[in-house]
Amino acid sequence: MTKYIVQGGKPLFGEVEISGAKNAAVAIIPAALLVDGVCRIENIPQISDVTMSLKILEQLGAGIRSINPHTVEIDCSHIRSTRTSYELARKIRASYYLIGALLGRFGRAEVAMPGGCNFGGVRPIDQHVKGFTALGAKVVVEGGFIHAFVENGSLKGASVYLDVVSVGATMNIMMAAVMAEGNTVIENAAKEPHIVDLANFLNSMGANIRGAGTDTIKIHGVERLRGGSYAIIPDQIEAGTYMAAVAATGGQVLVKNIIPKHMDCITAKLQECGVEVEENGDTLLVRRTGRLHRTNIKTLPYPGFPTDMQPQITAVLSLAEGTSLVTEGVWSSRYRYVDELKRMGASIQVDDKTAVVEGVDHLTGAPIQAYDLRAGAALVIAALAAHGQSEITQVQYIERGYEDIVSKLRALGADIRSVEEADEEAITAQIG
Repeated sequence: MTKYIVQGGKPLFGEVEISGAKNAAVAIIPAALLVDGVCRIENIPQISDVTMSLKILEQLGAGIRSINPHTVEIDCSHIRSTRTSYELARKIRASYYLIGALLGRFGRAEVAMPGGCNFGGVRPIDQHVKGFTALGAKVVVEGGFIHAFVENGSLKGASVYLDVVSVGATMNIMMAAVMAEGNTVIENAAKEPHIVDLANFLNSMGANIRGAGTDTIKIHGVERLRGGSYAIIPDQIEAGTYMAAVAATGGQVLVKNIIPKHMDCITAKLQECGVEVEENGDTLLVRRTGRLHRTNIKTLPYPGFPTDMQPQITAVLSLAEGTSLVTEGVWSSRYRYVDELKRMGASIQVDDKTAVVEGVDHLTGAPIQAYDLRAGAALVIAALAAHGQSEITQVQYIERGYEDIVSKLRALGADIRSVEEADEEAITAQIG
């Protein structure tokens, strides 16, 4: 097992290049199943969730060819199975996108119940099922698998109203509907940037999707999707995480390869905290020299403050003057990481969906554990800002969504290294 050793207390300076968006990549890669031809996907992040998604496609019969570390060609002309490997699919949450893609192309899908991060609650897929059913599919869960199939003919376009705004359901229903007969309308759709990216990818392959990025998406079914090339958007949450790291540690960092509009919801809150942010083209210059100020945060569907930035901003606010309120408005439980921040001296009390954060003068290094992807990122931020040394375990969660996080932080002057625990034990034994 790998862990990160962080010697905190150093401000960050320099430039950081943002990778392709995880949340777009883990949907666009399964969406390649809909394409009868070769897809060339560029700006793919090198993260474990992407590696796992490509392995699943390969197991289904797709041809995968790496052009370079961030570009891959996927050929789904000869898919030989619509049943995913249980072991592979259960390791990532985004495996549920395989249902919409396989159902849309082949009228059948058998996918293991999704895994990924555990926020202390179950990630429901009821809205996904509602959409598939409206399109004419039957969905049953048995033996740890979700079975979706069309008994007669093909999927038929339909109107689907989502009871709650769901990113996953919006994207999954969109994939299932692209080759359904007739027209599909998704109302109360989510509007996140990665939904627009998925729609743009599918449209570039021949789909007919309009309204992505609004609360009503209209899809006119087409007979087939052809091959083509597409570049994934930059990662809004990775960029926000580095911005939060500068806010916590101080310093000045140029965040490169971003879409500024996607960052507005994060930038506005950091500016309220006293962080300077200057936009210039596809870069943001982030600077913090004075003391952080308190603010209140409520996570909301896009264009609101992202739930995937909630742990990171809470780590920042733990160092701000005054009392801040953080309210989680998307997931029912996402505060498991708070006890780890408390080990470092943070003063945070959680009551249901709200965290009351009393700013402290400083955090102190401690042994801490990542419980999920974004919680792990929050602990890295806290460790970078803390006095003394921290050891972060369970870092495989962090590497699910951040490409080369250790190298990128070291290039900014952070004292962070990745250590194999077994290696360290062997060294200790030799010394002993």
